[in-house]
Amino acid sequence: MQADQVHIIDNQIHTPGKWRDYAAFIKLRLSSLVVFSAAISFIIGSGEHLNWAKLCWLVVGGFLVTGSSNGFNQIIERDLDKLMSRTMNRPLPQNRMTVLEAIILASVTGISGIAILWVFMNPLSGILGFLALFLYTLVYTPLKPRTPFAVFVGAFPGAIPPMLGYVAASGAVGHFSIQAIVLFAVQFIWQFPHFWAIAWVVDEDYRKAGFRMLPSGERDKSTAFQILVYTLFLVPISLCPVLFKMCGPVSAVIILMAGIMFCCQAFRLFKECTVKRAQQLMFGSFFYLPVVQLAVLMGK
Repeated sequence: MQADQVHIIDNQIHTPGKWRDYAAFIKLRLSSLVVFSAAISFIIGSGEHLNWAKLCWLVVGGFLVTGSSNGFNQIIERDLDKLMSRTMNRPLPQNRMTVLEAIILASVTGISGIAILWVFMNPLSGILGFLALFLYTLVYTPLKPRTPFAVFVGAFPGAIPPMLGYVAASGAVGHFSIQAIVLFAVQFIWQFPHFWAIAWVVDEDYRKAGFRMLPSGERDKSTAFQILVYTLFLVPISLCPVLFKMCGPVSAVIILMAGIMFCCQAFRLFKECTVKRAQQLMFGSFFYLPVVQLAVLMGK
């Protein structure tokens, strides 16, 4: 009886920690941000006929697929994560989670998420969810230690959520329209200045694991110039929703102002090439994308 009580107490002590490990494994906050873009695009695609039940299923399914992608990423990179300060305390490097447990968790969440998108949205949504999971896990992740080109590859699964959200709202494959492609394009191009700013900030840590994520491989003018070019190119791409009548002049002004601010941050990085400016651009990227998406949602 005493041993059973000790076992129960031990479980009570460690259960909260286990849930924290699960949250870290699926990158809870990051997954939530990714699902946000899918949800906003779903609302955009729904127009005046928003189905709240389907939106909830989209959030659940998208969250599970994204969490699965993050989980498989950590399984594959568990030995490299031990080398970096920002990742060494994750559950797998610290042996707070076994590899088998991680594989089961990532598999169950991935299969469940794809099934939810297929059944409660439409088959194309399920296919897009599977494609995002496949590209992120089996193409992008293995390329990361090999080539900076991995950022380009990773931008494809990273841009699928808004497309998926719009397609999920359409209810049919035939509605896989230019609007869905426009939302994909905005998030696709945005990822380059966003991720390269992050890579600039954590470059020293990345190098410990052999990652060369910056386009030139260094924190130099060449990398900063490429970041600036993509940021400048992002502005007309972000205005495409106006061109295709997805939103109006008020939204256009908001998008343009956000673009100018973002470009100014990229120019300052190009001029100074400092970690401080890269951090500012990184935080600016977190601000930029939801502002553009909410402006499109506003529709005015």
